[in-house]
Parts: sequence; C-alpha cells; structure tokens
Amino acid sequence: MNSFDVVVIGAGAAGLFCASLAGQRGLKVLLVDHTERIAEKIRISGGGRANFTNRDLDVRAPQRHFIGDNPNFCRSALSRYTPQQFIALVQRHGIAFHEKHKGQLFCDGPSQQIIDMLLAECAAGGVAHWQPCSVGEIAFSDDGGYRIETSRGAVRAPRVVVATGGLSIPQIGASDFGYRVAAQFGLRMVAPRPALVPLTFGGEAWEPYAGLAGLALPVQIETGSKKERMTFHEDLLFTHRGLSGPAVLQISSYWKPGAPLTIDFAPGTDVAAALGESKQRSRKRIGNELAALVPSRLADAWVGQDAALQRPINEAADRALSALAERIARWQITPSGTEGYKKAEVTAGGVDTRDLSSQTMESKQPGLYFIGEVVDVTGWLGGYNFQWAWASAHACAQALAPQTQAEAIISG
Repeated sequence: MNSFDVVVIGAGAAGLFCASLAGQRGLKVLLVDHTERIAEKIRISGGGRANFTNRDLDVRAPQRHFIGDNPNFCRSALSRYTPQQFIALVQRHGIAFHEKHKGQLFCDGPSQQIIDMLLAECAAGGVAHWQPCSVGEIAFSDDGGYRIETSRGAVRAPRVVVATGGLSIPQIGASDFGYRVAAQFGLRMVAPRPALVPLTFGGEAWEPYAGLAGLALPVQIETGSKKERMTFHEDLLFTHRGLSGPAVLQISSYWKPGAPLTIDFAPGTDVAAALGESKQRSRKRIGNELAALVPSRLADAWVGQDAALQRPINEAADRALSALAERIARWQITPSGTEGYKKAEVTAGGVDTRDLSSQTMESKQPGLYFIGEVVDVTGWLGGYNFQWAWASAHACAQALAPQTQAEAIISG
C-alpha cells in the first residue's frame, strides 16, 4: 500500500496550492481529484482571465468582505497570507495582470496561466498527482492514521486535507463529497446554499420588465433591515428570467427568501427634483425626460405601466411624477428564487467553523483538515473567494509542515 505524509483531496485552487506548499516544505504529498480536467473553476473564472485576488482586501479587518456564521473565523488565515504575497508569486512566474475594477486583479492572458503556475509549484514540491481518481471510503485507524480507498488503490496517510469545494457549477464536477466526509466524522454543517447567483422573478409583477433582457446599468441595491441591511453600488443586468450582474450577485449572498430588494436606478440623482424642473421648462413626453436619467428602455417600461405618465411632462400631475420618482429611486421587488447551483459562482455554508481551527484548518477529528469553499466562509464577488482559497491553503500547509529551525533563522 502506498504511504504519504498527507493526502489532499480536490485539485482546485485551494487543493493545488496547499499540496504545492506542503510538498515544498519536505512532505510526501498525494493530490487526488475525480475529474478529468484540473481546476476548472480557475479556468472559467473572470471570463477566462481568472480574477485571482483582490488587492483591496483589508488584512486588518478581512471579515468585512466575507460571510458565514462566524465571519471572524477567516481573519487569522487571511491576515497571514495576503493578496500581496500571492501577487508576488504570480509575478515570479512572469504572469502579466491588470486591475479591472475595485481592486479586482485579472490575468492579461488566459486563466490557464494560473493553473500552470500552481502545477509548476506542485512539481517543485514533488507532489504526486492522481487525476482522474475517485475517492471511496476514508477510514480512521487505531494508530491515528487514515486509509483512503481510491480507484487507483488504497493509500495510507496520517493527515488528510479536504479541498473539494462546494455544490456550485455541477457541470464542472462539483459534488457534496466534502460535506459527506465532514458528516462521517461528526462535524457540524451550516446548510449549503447558492451564493453570488442571479435572482429570478415571476408572475404579473415581473411582466413589464421581461422585455428588458440585456439591459445593464449602474444601481444601488440593498436588502435586509437595521443591522442586517447590506448595500452595494454595482452594475445590474436584466435577464430573461430576472436580474443578474455584479450588483445582484453581491446582494444574493445576503438576500433571504421572501425578503424584498430595494433598487435605486439613478444613484446620486434627485429624480424628483429633476422631473420637477423638467415640468417647468419642457413640453416633451415624460418618457423622453426620464430617458435623460435612466436608459430609454427602462424609462419606457416604467411609463408604459401608467396611463397618467403617457403625456407631456408639463401636463403631468405632481403626484404622478412624485410616485414615478419614488419608484425609480426606491423600487422594491421580491425575488421568487435564484438560478441555483448551476449558475452560482460559489456555495455559501459548509463545514461549520466551530469545528475547525482558524490557525491550522484542522477539524476536531485529529489529522483531518478542510480548506477553501467547502468551509463556511464565502467572500464577495471580485477575487475574494480565491484569496480565501490561497490563505486557507497556506494556513493548512504551515500546520502540516511546521517551519524548520533553519527557515525560522532565515525569516527571522
């Protein structure tokens, strides 16, 4: 039977990075994954350019970019492995990149460059890589080690790292494997749900907007009340089934079924004052004046719902214009649901952080570690989830292979 110091299950962002770091620190590492293609989520991310981190992450308070039952859990790992450290690795491999928006970093070329970089780092650490290779039973033995049954034979290791991701994007191989391993060893779970996902709408309330598919515009969007209120300023996109775009993906992680969204389609503009001023000077139709404040297709959709608005603006009742301004600035609508895991960029929920060490990512089951998306840590859109993958992998690898005395003197 093959023996290793550690078996890493899952060759995505977190698994690849953890395996490479552990291997380079002298451990005999086996990396296994059940899919034929490696790191598909990296490959498809950022429109194929890999939004690999976000330089705006505040390492002093990283939890503000993340959600989970215990948002403070991620602070330790994220503060010990920063975006600047991963950027330095990318630069050492000669990968050109650029900042696109709000600290989001993308490769200039294809995302395959990040995958190739991680594979090169694994090779530098002498990591054994079995793929495709399915994993069956994982058994904990009396001697404190693990026996892992795989489609390429059984292996033994004193430590196992689960980096199998969540349920999002099943078409590239997502599964509940990590959750099943957690349950097997008695770890608690936070119910998984789709996050960073488009929202759907139905019924008569949505009919006037169904024809706006493809329309995009900057908005302010919010959900929740009082201390739970969350607001984002991003672009929104109308789709055939509902709403998407960065604004909606961001708010979806905070939205609760049955709760309304409040959307300002003209952020920074006093719509009521603008329409009032237009009434005093213009004889154009209301839809034409409104189109100076929001896209014309959206203006037509609003005006088309009310006969009182289908007239020149100087003939409109003040009450009708006031109601229109309120709808543009504070439109409330309740989603019927989400597009589900098929369209979700990540999975919220996962292995309960109460059963994990924030320093090492080891669970209360000795020698069993969980990193990346499988854990109940979910970041904002824009590279934050990849940074969690790198940081949690780094924290785990450091625990798997503690710093040697020589390294301590060098870093000293």
